Amino acid sequence: MTATLERGLNALREQIDAPVASFFSSCVSCGLCAEACLFYTETGDPKYTPIHKLDLMRRMWRDEYTLMGRVRSLLGLGQPITDAELASFEELVYDSCTMCGRCTLVCPVGNDITMMVRKMREGMSAAGYGPEEMVGAAQRHWDKGGPMGDLWKALGAHIARIEKTTGLTINVDKEGVDYLVILSAQEVAEFNDVIEAMARIFDKAGVTWTFSTEALEATNVGIQLGSTDIARELVGRVVNAAEKLKVKGIISPECGHAYQALRWEGPNLIGRTYPFEVVHIIELLDRLASQGKLKTKGKDTTKITFHDPCQINRRGGINKEPRRLLNMVADNFVETEDAGTMNWCCGGGGGVGSNESATEIRLKAFGHKKRQFEDVGAEKVVTMCAYCHHILEESLEHYELDEKIEVQGLTELMAEYLDD
Repeated sequence: MTATLERGLNALREQIDAPVASFFSSCVSCGLCAEACLFYTETGDPKYTPIHKLDLMRRMWRDEYTLMGRVRSLLGLGQPITDAELASFEELVYDSCTMCGRCTLVCPVGNDITMMVRKMREGMSAAGYGPEEMVGAAQRHWDKGGPMGDLWKALGAHIARIEKTTGLTINVDKEGVDYLVILSAQEVAEFNDVIEAMARIFDKAGVTWTFSTEALEATNVGIQLGSTDIARELVGRVVNAAEKLKVKGIISPECGHAYQALRWEGPNLIGRTYPFEVVHIIELLDRLASQGKLKTKGKDTTKITFHDPCQINRRGGINKEPRRLLNMVADNFVETEDAGTMNWCCGGGGGVGSNESATEIRLKAFGHKKRQFEDVGAEKVVTMCAYCHHILEESLEHYELDEKIEVQGLTELMAEYLDD
């Protein structure tokens, strides 16, 4: 057995705790999770059934942690996991699972399949079977501050431009303000209009905020890759910066896994609670609106529908907030089928969108969203996740719908109709 394989198997063993054992014991193989998964429904291939993506972990549990399994192993009837098997599961664990959580929600016995896939990725990455794109992004994030490298030069240019055109001041490393704002690399590199949108809204609402040169990046590649050590380090950097600046809270940007990692997994990763709040940008905008500090004027008359990012709505609990905001600025807002908590994934989350090997199946999986948008006659899709925004635009272009359906971030839409 190679040292890398042994390290991966040991990492997988460490993930088999009481909840995992109870989930494997209670699974009744009903197959309902398959009907909840885009990759199964759009291909019809049973290998994409969510619970089957955990077959190697379940086999290890059976052979090493159950009485009958141990007896079978002693008799030479066990099935040790091989290097080749781990390699073959990379497609199932990384390319065809966004960890969207839909399968978890429909499981009749309450199995958290999403959590177990996250654990399966820990063993895969330790054995060297994480996708090279995600491994590279993790290395860049560790060394240079973000999955796309050091984006401070680019952000500095955006700040200078925004300050010149708006007359506003954007703080960097300012102590004692209300909020530390972190951004996803996608927002800096592709959707930087959100920076000006936030600056204008916060100025009107009287919210003070700052960027930190020590913690700009919100994305947590460690969560996506399946490396607790990396995830802990990246969360720690943000927490340390917030504490150093003595802010009251951190604003998580329009990024699904960034919110999930910092808000829900973060305290467990670093082993302590935060002395500040973590709030998603849309939560904060909704709060400001309810306080009368965010006022809008006029409405968008195009037919708008909303795409719920899985990690923010289904796994993060933010459901009503974006809809209240949309109803402030949209005159023709329509919901797709299964909108809200049971919304279908864009197909690119969990790192899937960064894996070149996943491109074909990801675009096939997007067929479900395509039909949903067409069914309601959407002219514009609004979302609250920059990576969903990226995947939606790319996929609509693939299906030659990009000229018919516009994609926009909700923060930018709110700023567009800000009552000055």
